Formats: sequence, C-alpha cells, structure tokens
Amino acid sequence: MQETIVKKTYAEINQKIKSGEAVVVTAEEIIDIVDKKGSVEAAQQVDVVTTGTFAPMCSSGAFINFGHSKPGIKASSVMLNNVAAYAGIAAVDCYIGATEAKADDPLNKIFPGEFNYGGGHVIQDLVAGKKILLQAEGYGTHCYPKLNVEKEVTIDDLPQATLCNPRNGYQNYNCAINLKNKIIYTYMGALKPKAGNVNYCSAGQLSPLFNDPYYKTIGLGTRIFLGGGTGYVTWHGTQHNPCVDRTSKGIPVNPAGTLWVMGDMKQMSPRWLVGVSLQGYGCSMAVGLGIPIPVLNEEIAQYTAVRDEDIYTQIIDYGHEYPTGEAKSLGKVSYQELKSGFVNFSGKKVPAVPLSSVVRAREIAEILKKWIKDDKFLLTQPQFLLPSQGHGN
Repeated sequence: MQETIVKKTYAEINQKIKSGEAVVVTAEEIIDIVDKKGSVEAAQQVDVVTTGTFAPMCSSGAFINFGHSKPGIKASSVMLNNVAAYAGIAAVDCYIGATEAKADDPLNKIFPGEFNYGGGHVIQDLVAGKKILLQAEGYGTHCYPKLNVEKEVTIDDLPQATLCNPRNGYQNYNCAINLKNKIIYTYMGALKPKAGNVNYCSAGQLSPLFNDPYYKTIGLGTRIFLGGGTGYVTWHGTQHNPCVDRTSKGIPVNPAGTLWVMGDMKQMSPRWLVGVSLQGYGCSMAVGLGIPIPVLNEEIAQYTAVRDEDIYTQIIDYGHEYPTGEAKSLGKVSYQELKSGFVNFSGKKVPAVPLSSVVRAREIAEILKKWIKDDKFLLTQPQFLLPSQGHGN
C-alpha cells in the first residue's frame, strides 16, 4: 500500500477540538469535499466525519441493578412491567432483552401477532422517566431470606442501568423480498406476495461501518453516540463477519461487520431508544447510533466519501429460501436505487420500503458534529481495532 501523505493522531485532533479549531463534517458533507478537493486536501482540511443510523436493532438490551431490599432477596425471576428479565446473574441484577414480549402476550397464537409491548418498550419507558412495575421472586437463603419484592421504580431509583447491545450497527444487510403467493411477516417487516415490495435496513452512506469499511478507526473503547447519550464500542458484535465479498472500494456486498456497544442508560433519551412492534414477528427496539471517524490520513478521507450509488446489497427471497437456511442472491441493488423508492426486479417496478430512518440518521450525525465542535465530545483511540478477518458467524 502506498504510504500516506497526511498523518494525524488522535491527540492532535482532540487538541484541535479543545481549542475550537477542529473541522467537523457529516458523512454526507465529506462527499463533495473529497470530490472537489481530492482525498489528500480533504484529509488536511477535515478532522472528523460524523455518521449515524437509526433502525430496529434486535440484539439490544439492558443490564439493570434494582438495589437490595430489607430484608434482602436473591431474585430467581424478575418481571418489569410484566416482561421477563433474565435473573441468573446475581442477587439483584438482571438483563432485559429488547425482543422479550409481555408474559401474557398471545404471540402468534392470534396470527399475525401484534406484539404491542416488550423489552424494548420497557427500556424506552425507563429512559422516559416513567414508573415501571418491578416484581422479583426468590427462593430464600440465609443471607437473602426475602421471597418476593413488588414495587414501582423509575430509572432514578435504580443504582445502575446499562444499555448493552451485543449486535448493533450491521455493516450492510439483505434486501428482503417475498416470492410466495401470500403475505409473510418477518423481522424485515411485512412482505407482500409475488414480489409486491422489497424492504431494506440501512442508512447507506451515513451508516458508520460503511464509512470505515476495514475498521481502521473503530474498536475497543471507541466513544460513540448511543441512544441519545454517550457510549462505547466494547467488542466486535455477534455475527461479526468481515470475510465477505467486497467491491473494489472495499465496501462489503453482504452482511459483514457488527458492533457490541454499551453505555449509561441514565444519559439516554426515549427519542433514540424506541420500542418497536413487528407484526407477526415480535418485539424489538430502534436504536440511535453514531460514530465519529477521525480523518487520520487521506485513505480514511476517501473511505468516508462513500456514496449510496457505490453501496450494493443482495435481494433475498424471505418467502421460500431464507427460512430454509439456503438463501441465495436474486440480484444486487444499490442504496441509491433503494432510496429512490423503487427497484427494478425481474422487469417489474417494485416499491422499496426502509426500516431505517435516514432523517433520524442525518440528525444523529448533526448532533454528534455539534457535540464535537462545542468541545463536549472528545475522540478515544481504541485499544485494539475490530477484527478485519477470521471472525465468521
């Protein structure tokens, strides 16, 4: 690889942030800068590029410590607003997953199920400051003799509440279609029969991992926008799979990298953590996620200039092939075409429906930009970068 001309460090960029001299632009704004000035001059001029995404991220949840009662309890089961939380951690610690439905939800017994309330909704209600009914049961021990606790709590009553999402920020994902003769309900939303629509889920050129396709700046300890507050990348996410086909510009054409992220839920906002009901499928949570990309050199500047027209994903049949685990590509489509609202499939003009919000993603990138420019957010240098090879499903 050719040696870079521009060479910056995290310390140098942070010093410019502190002095109010840092040049910060969004992932959309950097495109024209690189086009007009080239990657070298862009890297010399710009210090940070901000990204954003807002979409359902099922692999999300929260570790909650609800504090010791008097007398104490060793909880063996925990319910939060009648949604089960996993209690097999410690006496008063639990983990609530975004996809857990209410205990009395009929699920898909009445098809298609509505899944009106689940773990993601509990998390949204907590960060909104609402009261949550906590019910805990124990079996009694000498040190923790109490058998049950029932009380209303708000997030301020909880000693700790930590958002912990094992898989967020997917680097590209399938475009879903349904070739069956009847409607189907999936985690990609409702898919009409006979290729009546295609659904996709990415902010495209705004999405964090498209702007750093080889994970040259993102890793353990990267500070991020998470749920309206600050959080950190703490590991590569589950299903992290960088070893996929890529374009000549390094952009993966299949689902690839993922992020494990964490943050203090008490800083977060119900605008950026939103409970989601996917008809006929289940509960989820839409998560606001934004990552600052430090422009350390012209190579990174060039990566951040990625355009929707350069990003492709695969059209997959969720009616027949995906459920069997034998899914194959029925063709590829660019995010430029997807965002136009229609795609051409087998000679047919098919409506394209986003599960992610580009408007919200753009807002996150702007918020993060303002935080940095106002010296409210410094960059962190990761202790090690995300694996770029050797980590499959």
